[in-house]
Amino acid sequence: MAASLASRSNAVLAAGLAQEPVLASSQHCVLKVDGFCGLRQNVNLAGRKNASRKGRSVQRRASNGPVATLSEKGEYFTEKPPTPILDTVNYPIHMKNLSIRELKQLSEEVRAETIFTVSKTGGHLGSSLGVVELTVALHHVFNTPDDRIIWDVGHQAYPHKILTGRRHRMHTLRQTGGLSGFTKRAESEYDPFGAGHSSTSISAGLGMAVGRDLKGRKNNVIAVIGDGAMTAGMVYEAMNNAGYLDSNMIVILNDNKQVSLPTATVDGPAPPVGALSSALSKLQSSRPLRELREVAKGVSKQIGGPVHEIAAKVDEYARGMISGSGSTLFEELGLYYIGPVDGHSVEDLVAILKEVKNTQSTGPVLIHVVTEKGRGYPYAERAADKYHGVVKFDPATGRQHKGKSATQAYTTYFAEALIAEAEHDKNVVAIHAAMGGGTGLNLFAKRFPDRCFDVGIAEQHAVTFAAGLAVEGLKPFCAIYSSFLQRAYDQVMHDVALQKLPVRFAVDRAGLVGADGATHAGAYDVAFLACLPEMVVMAPSDEVELFHMVATAAAYNDGPSVFRYPRGNGIGLPLPANNKGVPLEIGKGRILKEGTDVALLGYGTMSLNCLAAAKMLEERNISVTVADARFCKPLDRDLIRQLARNHGVLVVVEEGSVGGFSAHVQHFMALDGLFDDGKLKFRPVVLPDRYIEHGAPKDQMIEAGLSSGQIASTVLNLLGRSRDALTLMAH
Repeated sequence: MAASLASRSNAVLAAGLAQEPVLASSQHCVLKVDGFCGLRQNVNLAGRKNASRKGRSVQRRASNGPVATLSEKGEYFTEKPPTPILDTVNYPIHMKNLSIRELKQLSEEVRAETIFTVSKTGGHLGSSLGVVELTVALHHVFNTPDDRIIWDVGHQAYPHKILTGRRHRMHTLRQTGGLSGFTKRAESEYDPFGAGHSSTSISAGLGMAVGRDLKGRKNNVIAVIGDGAMTAGMVYEAMNNAGYLDSNMIVILNDNKQVSLPTATVDGPAPPVGALSSALSKLQSSRPLRELREVAKGVSKQIGGPVHEIAAKVDEYARGMISGSGSTLFEELGLYYIGPVDGHSVEDLVAILKEVKNTQSTGPVLIHVVTEKGRGYPYAERAADKYHGVVKFDPATGRQHKGKSATQAYTTYFAEALIAEAEHDKNVVAIHAAMGGGTGLNLFAKRFPDRCFDVGIAEQHAVTFAAGLAVEGLKPFCAIYSSFLQRAYDQVMHDVALQKLPVRFAVDRAGLVGADGATHAGAYDVAFLACLPEMVVMAPSDEVELFHMVATAAAYNDGPSVFRYPRGNGIGLPLPANNKGVPLEIGKGRILKEGTDVALLGYGTMSLNCLAAAKMLEERNISVTVADARFCKPLDRDLIRQLARNHGVLVVVEEGSVGGFSAHVQHFMALDGLFDDGKLKFRPVVLPDRYIEHGAPKDQMIEAGLSSGQIASTVLNLLGRSRDALTLMAH
């Protein structure tokens, strides 16, 4: 490979990329050679400086286009700049004949398009801005969709969507019936693999590469993965297997120096966690080594036997002598390493990608690309944590239009409750998987920095790490999103539940999650956790109950426990004194409202929907009892018997899949003989047996059949009042 790569990239690789690219926010080093740094001025920032000095707007003329105006008060454009080149690009094929200069201009236009699009829809901004040049270079060099580009997670794929026939629909991003916020096979042939969770791209890409080889095809396979996703063990399993199978594929490591997701602390961005971060910073490209390695590889393949081992030793020694410590990380796994490369230099990216594409060789190649998250948007460059995921915002000022609420998010209430427990008990500790902001544990970390552990995107490790803490007598609270906990199920079962270790699982984002859609929906946690013997499984109906369940979990030491809570805000109830909840009696629910005709048994926040449904039914002269189960396991058997024996209709409601709370209730009732006389009309209301796509929460709730009006309609149908039921279906 080295001999072929030498033809056109010798100067770039040997001279320019032997030094780590230096990326700054206001002046960007395109190429650093022998101490000289060629600087590219950031036009937006330069204009902003002039604007602030002169107290007026600054105009910039786009190439062959009208004038765009920078804001007087902000640091970016008030209106989207002209996009003359992007306007000619509907699909990647339209980029093939563009010059490097035109590709650079296209990158600036795609960046502006991304900023103004996300300003109207919300979404993942910083990650997409960081890969604009890389996206343009990839689609210029490779022949998609025949060549497969797999975006790990997929949240950085907005520029990719813009360039692959979806620009006209970007205004529907993450909206009901609109484009997904991630890559999605059903959405476009340019999305060969769907994503949403991290660290899957190399495994999927390797499968595609091997499948290509078995079918005798010649297309390229490229996996683009961020350094954050590199903290997951699955990545190393995939790279190890790729090195062994030796199939042609390209792995692009998008290194923006945020190995831990930029959820940061309450005081601002946090340094990346894990040894991988420092290892990546040390990696360097070495031309002499590449040539030596290629010679050694060729000789060993011809002669084989002991010579292969000798060549490997020579290679390893040369890497240590020439490149310094840490640089054998990927080589040891069998990937040919190139880099680091300036991920914002279109010229360098195109040259290197062309060489790798045209090289007739075998085996996986890893190209280490260094990028800057939020590139080209001043606010995102300075505060990558706050602009990782955004709501609608003003492009000129960067001000996000966050709606004001009288209540806080359940996530925040959980953090406050856990802090209160930790104040009273020094054994309380917290663990999260690169989601300090998402889980609220950045608040806990500020108060107890030595008792909060960010393990990176490594849910499996997080769970077993928590199990180890429990062995030593600590009280670990492992806060993980419901959909991410799926990745650690064997650890939950084998390392925690089987050994009855008192690990407390705080399962955030339970139920439907709005714009993030099916990939992040917490639909299955009750089903896969409540089936485990002796697991205590709870769900609060409101924020006060959440405080009590945190206290319950802290007090319960006989085994593992779970409490699940949704995305969204509380309902405004008075909170416990000093945020300190009161432990609940394990396995006991409560009656919220008493009636005589119909019983509604809710689990979690669905109890609130049951109360609203009861009000609709009572307006139609139907007396309703509403109960809050609190516990799925153990069930409150006495409560269920009371509801079944004293009412003609029992409807059980949960925001979870088939096999969850309702299944446990129905199983108990069958065994207890509560159906035997045939008098009780019973219905479970659960999430339908299909994936609910992204959209507004209200739209999702109606699609799932869980709105208060639909619950009331279920009751009316059971009572034979179908005409009345139709009038409530849309509520």
